[in-house]
Amino acid sequence: MILSELAQAIRSKNAGPTLLTIDVLFADAQAFARGTAALTVAAVARCYGRAPREVRVMAVPSAHAIKIVLPRLVPAGAPGDRDAYGAQQHAPLLGLPV
Repeated sequence: MILSELAQAIRSKNAGPTLLTIDVLFADAQAFARGTAALTVAAVARCYGRAPREVRVMAVPSAHAIKIVLPRLVPAGAPGDRDAYGAQQHAPLLGLPV
């Protein structure tokens, strides 16, 4: 199974011009536990080609959610930015095995 099949929603957005947040929402505690085991700092760093020190992964058990924060490679709206809102940046996680 892959993350896009397990999660109810996976979305990304800017958190200011230099940070990106990714929210992964699960239907229940069992799916959340499985997602938490797969969405480690190391796994996310590999998906994005980043150093682990650049990635923050925060689990929110009461919401069955995981929030991921990483720096944008190009500030939002800067020359070379192809996604000013950060809305398409969750795609590398969709095929992550869980």
